[in-house]
Amino acid sequence: MDPLLRLLFSSEAEELSALDRMAHFMLLMAALTFLTLLFENVPYGRYASRRYGFPVDARLAWFVQELPALAVPLCLVLWTSAAKTSRLPNQLLLCMYFCHYTQRSLVYPFLIRGGKPTPFASFALAFSFCAYNGYLQARYLSHYAEYPPDWVSRPAFISGSVMWLAGWLINVHSDHILRNLRKPGETGYRIPAGGVFEYISGANFFGEMIEWAGFALAAHSVHSAAFAVFTVIVLSSRALAHHRWYKEKFEDYPKSRKALVPFLY
Repeated sequence: MDPLLRLLFSSEAEELSALDRMAHFMLLMAALTFLTLLFENVPYGRYASRRYGFPVDARLAWFVQELPALAVPLCLVLWTSAAKTSRLPNQLLLCMYFCHYTQRSLVYPFLIRGGKPTPFASFALAFSFCAYNGYLQARYLSHYAEYPPDWVSRPAFISGSVMWLAGWLINVHSDHILRNLRKPGETGYRIPAGGVFEYISGANFFGEMIEWAGFALAAHSVHSAAFAVFTVIVLSSRALAHHRWYKEKFEDYPKSRKALVPFLY
């Protein structure tokens, strides 16, 4: 891929500048997305609508749309002069990223049970975002990110890594709970219970938000921060919509359960 990158960028300084601009553009898109989500739910799952395009099978949609987030970084790490991959901080941060997207693209889609089809517009936007963000995160970490020799022992990296791991475990466990709400052959919705769902309606979203906030703290860059901000905006909107939906649908929905932050909100 090095010849392709040399064709696109005349120098490493130009590529690094492009990566910075991509991060700033993601922050701009996060702000615009925030405004949009004040009036509209993200149109997939229970909020899917045919006005956003023809439906794509849920398993196929999740597999294809998430795959660029894994495939693009793998190509960048394996088939470019990834100058920083020999350094421990960069290796650990890339491992965090790959751990999430290996599970999300190669495991999670095939565990889905009867998910609602995804409108094509949502599928296409997710595919584009995963390719865009995959290049942004992996190229910066594998080729440009500079960290002090003792970075992995500093509080920011340690606390960020702990947050990432806790968020990843909450996310995976919450998805497991959601998958097992229905018995084989059952349809309809049930109230999730167990794990962090005992405290909030959006436990799976909360886990992923904590995960990428920790990643941003450990990576300490505008690129990882932009990803975390975008994730928080999209998933917090999703969690709040789910909370309202549960309360409207189930009269016996736990009154003490919050939407997004245990005991607070």
